[in-house]
Amino acid sequence: MQIKLFTISIGDGGAALQEMNLFLKTHKIMEVEQKLTSTKNGANWCFCARFLEEAFNVATASRPKVDYRQALDEPTFRKFARLREIRKKVAAAEGLSAFIVFTDEELAGLAKLDEITINSMLGIKGIGEKKVERFAHYFIENPEINETAGAVA
Repeated sequence: MQIKLFTISIGDGGAALQEMNLFLKTHKIMEVEQKLTSTKNGANWCFCARFLEEAFNVATASRPKVDYRQALDEPTFRKFARLREIRKKVAAAEGLSAFIVFTDEELAGLAKLDEITINSMLGIKGIGEKKVERFAHYFIENPEINETAGAVA
């Protein structure tokens, strides 16, 4: 993982902000931290962007795209769609890209489960202790997901 730092003056005419936005649009961003700082010369926003190296971007871009509407049966796809909605809300609340929360492949694995629990989540390829610790409660505590689990099996 790489780190890129940006400092944008409060009085910036937009050039530094445009540079940062272009960078964010063209890289796989893992996390962005921000802090407002003040010095005798004025106030600045400081941003720390953590992103994947280009080698990772090329490798993930070459994977074939999966159409989950065709890959999953109808009840499982409906559950997958609800999980994507939750993921989108979680990503917005946490200030992350959606794929950082869970990838579509991981969500498809979750959608196939009879019941989403911590132990069952850990059985999905790509979901480890850290993801479970950080994001599992958003999905486990959602009654809409586990209430229809019997219909999905």
